[in-house]
Amino acid sequence: MRIRIIDAFTDRPFGGNPAAVCLLDDTDTWPDEAWMQQVAAEMHLADTAFAHPLSDGGEADWALRWFTPEVETNLCGHATLATAYAMYRDRGGPSTIRFASRSGLLLAHTADDGTITLDFPAAPATEIATPDGLATALGITPRATFSTGALGDLIALLDDEAAVRSITPDLGAVARIARRDGIRGTVVTASAADPGGGYDFVSRFFAPADGIPEDPVTGSAHTALAPLWSELLGRDDLTGLQASARGGLVRASIHGDRVHITGHAVVVLDGVLTVSR
Repeated sequence: MRIRIIDAFTDRPFGGNPAAVCLLDDTDTWPDEAWMQQVAAEMHLADTAFAHPLSDGGEADWALRWFTPEVETNLCGHATLATAYAMYRDRGGPSTIRFASRSGLLLAHTADDGTITLDFPAAPATEIATPDGLATALGITPRATFSTGALGDLIALLDDEAAVRSITPDLGAVARIARRDGIRGTVVTASAADPGGGYDFVSRFFAPADGIPEDPVTGSAHTALAPLWSELLGRDDLTGLQASARGGLVRASIHGDRVHITGHAVVVLDGVLTVSR
């Protein structure tokens, strides 16, 4: 079986967020779920995507699933972008792919130059009381804290970009809070220090309970970050910088109850998975 590692939300190798992608062109059913989880654990990336074509004539063209090294997840932006880019590399030319997923119908539009725009459901953020222990786990008291509903992320709004960049959370404590409160990931965010610096806000994403100490670039988190910053900044077209060690830019725009998330991708490995499914 062919497997590729594709760096998403970057236009250069070894940047952005790497995802493993398996396109199951020869089947319209899933391999054994435990096997897919083992592949994801072996890849040891934030997410491994599996997709197979659908032949039932429904609203979607492909079925898509994502696995972290430890669990199946409900939504993953960078691995969806990587999957769409793999299809673009195989087929060439602009296209729109419709994916059936745990989060409903997802669309990926690929332009002539390979730039991909994901069409995802928005996850409006609702301000909540800061969960017990979060300030201690982060090592800083958030200015405000938000729930993201079904997305499952917790957003901590910090005072400035420097605080986001310098934070060193207690990942064990972050994981315990996530398990206690049913949180997928903990996001810290702040406005850009320089509004003319090419991005509007910064963020970092921690999901140690799911085997992801810090995610390099989290497309799905921007389905909540973009609406939040749209409200705070008063405009619908935004660029976020995820300030991880690898880093990446995510362009986002609000379209009613959907968020369009745009980025590039680069293939860094193209090989064969020799273990039978």
